[in-house]
Amino acid sequence: MATNDSSAKTEPLQITEDEAAVYDRQIRLWGLEAQQRMRNATILVVRLRGVATEAIKNIVLAGIGRLVVVDGDPVTPADLGAGFFFRDEDVGARKAEAAKTRIESLNPLVTVDAVSSKAPLDGDALEALVNDVDLVCVTDSDRATLIRVNDACRRAGKPFYAGGTYGLLGYIFCDLLTHDYIAPDRTAPKDTAKNIRNTTKYCPLSTALQHRWTGMTRKQTKELNPAAVFSMLALWEYQATHGGVLPDSQSEAVPLESVANALLTKADVNKQTLPSIPRATIESVATTAAHELSPVCAVVGGMLAQDILKALAARESPIVNFFVFDGSLGSGTVCRLGIA
Repeated sequence: MATNDSSAKTEPLQITEDEAAVYDRQIRLWGLEAQQRMRNATILVVRLRGVATEAIKNIVLAGIGRLVVVDGDPVTPADLGAGFFFRDEDVGARKAEAAKTRIESLNPLVTVDAVSSKAPLDGDALEALVNDVDLVCVTDSDRATLIRVNDACRRAGKPFYAGGTYGLLGYIFCDLLTHDYIAPDRTAPKDTAKNIRNTTKYCPLSTALQHRWTGMTRKQTKELNPAAVFSMLALWEYQATHGGVLPDSQSEAVPLESVANALLTKADVNKQTLPSIPRATIESVATTAAHELSPVCAVVGGMLAQDILKALAARESPIVNFFVFDGSLGSGTVCRLGIA
């Protein structure tokens, strides 16, 4: 795990007997070494919406060392649905400050820092912020912001996660640079317990978005649910060309459909499997994308937290590298974008 110049990072904290008692179940599951890595990890989470709320709950309960939450937006009535860190009296207050005490109450052993400003996400301040943590997670942000923060993480050598929801759709992207992990040897005899070390080389989001689906069979393509994947990617493109605004009515289905089908053609997706995005899918996305749905946030946020912990523990393979959840089907798919 990457370190910074602080004395706390120079001398890794050891798990005390009291902490070992609190995290006993996890230590039995992951091992003391993995729990120790979590205990010494500082995680940055940007934006407090439904997905981040669920993810924060899980990583804080799991016993990370320090959490830095950055969000300069005020709490709105709409945030009270999926954002269970907020209450009626918090409306109008800054999200990071409003949530801080409730996050701390989940696990007093975790240090929580709240940054109620967007300034740290710009220029040199972003570089300094990224350098001071071990892992960065940006949620519910536009494509340009995700790429910019991902690139900063690359320069600093820090793992990067992104996640969010658009109505019934949700996604997780991860760039873990060169990630080493230990996993069971699936080829070993059943009565032989053997672990092997594996390495996966990830790519940045800007590279993943250039991925081509050329040469995939009809069956291989169908298994990845490309309609959901390209509807998700189309929302990023739509947002980028409409001043950050998301579609919010069926009348926006036509321009969104045009964007999605253009991306489908550019990526050379098997036309026998999906010649175009189904109109029913596009209409559903167009009418729900601007809204948070608590069940979708819970699924995506839970998976995001699980994968972050998996990456920190270096046990089993994390997502490689783009996950899309389709709430209309209640299932998700993982695509290797830009990775051989």
